Amino acid sequence: MTHILIVDDEQRMLDLIELYLLPYGYQTTKVRSGAKALEVVKTTPFDLVILDIMMKEMDGFETCQRLRTFSDVPVLMLTAKDQKKDVIKGLKTGADDYVTKPFDEDILLARVETLLRRNAPSAMEVNGLRWDESTYELSYQDYAIALTPKEFRLIGLLLKRPNHVYDRHDLLDLVWGFESDTWGRTVDSHVRNIREKIRRSGFPVDDHLKTVWGVGYKWMK
Repeated sequence: MTHILIVDDEQRMLDLIELYLLPYGYQTTKVRSGAKALEVVKTTPFDLVILDIMMKEMDGFETCQRLRTFSDVPVLMLTAKDQKKDVIKGLKTGADDYVTKPFDEDILLARVETLLRRNAPSAMEVNGLRWDESTYELSYQDYAIALTPKEFRLIGLLLKRPNHVYDRHDLLDLVWGFESDTWGRTVDSHVRNIREKIRRSGFPVDDHLKTVWGVGYKWMK
């Protein structure tokens, strides 16, 4: 599960950001100071840090600068200022991107997804089944498994987050887009096709690609 550290000295903002992230399956840890953020990053692996700039005692600039001395975890900075100099300063201290407050929920989530995707591995292998985003190929041993773009994206989502249950609505949003008129049955038919194509390769797909009845699908390790 993707683990995101949220750093802000305002409890209300911490809770709001967490509220935005939780429906998308992200695990969150919340801290209210830069010092505490540095402490937990040293002991806990995170996939992303959402860091507010305007904090007492140690601001986001200093926190990010110190963080970069021992970690390359992606950092998304939050700032109430829209001045160019603040954005540049944040990026120079090691931030990867920024969002200006007040921000729209969709903008925040899009920035989070972009940073996670940028830092995610482009290829994965599970018991000989290899998914390679750079070549757009799925293969098992020497057998190439031909998938449609939607099928490739769908199996990639499942592989990247083993044991996480995606409901059909989440998969529709993530693969077909928020504005799609596609129905949940389309997800089911794509999963059936994926199973059949991988099964023909000799990979034991039925041991891994599981239906969670009434909800959706997950990939079992």
